[in-house]
Amino acid sequence: MAMNHVRLVSRNLITKEAIGVSFQRTFATGKAKKGSKGGAADAPKASSLSKEVKASTVVGANILKEGADPKIQPDSEYPDWLWHLLDKRPALSELRRKDINKLPYEDLKRFVKLDNRARIKENNSLKSKN
Repeated sequence: MAMNHVRLVSRNLITKEAIGVSFQRTFATGKAKKGSKGGAADAPKASSLSKEVKASTVVGANILKEGADPKIQPDSEYPDWLWHLLDKRPALSELRRKDINKLPYEDLKRFVKLDNRARIKENNSLKSKN
């Protein structure tokens, strides 16, 4: 009897796939929309903020319940180091090619840090192989 039930279920599944019946996914908050295949209705809505507000404030930077988004300051109000955060820094291989005695202090610190990290990784891989 169980074998007949399995055959019936497998035939049912095969015929549903052959016919092309598809199931719609429903979410916990409600039922799925019928006939929705993604389009203008599913697209994100345009922001209601004006261009002036977007240009003068950092929208979404306020993390407090009360308060307002911070205003954008002129460049002179920000610290100098901020403008160098995204500068490319030399890789370890590039620093190894240079003369250590002639490296600037910041590059020397970076070389020591990266070299120590590479030695630790190498020692850890050797220990794991043994």
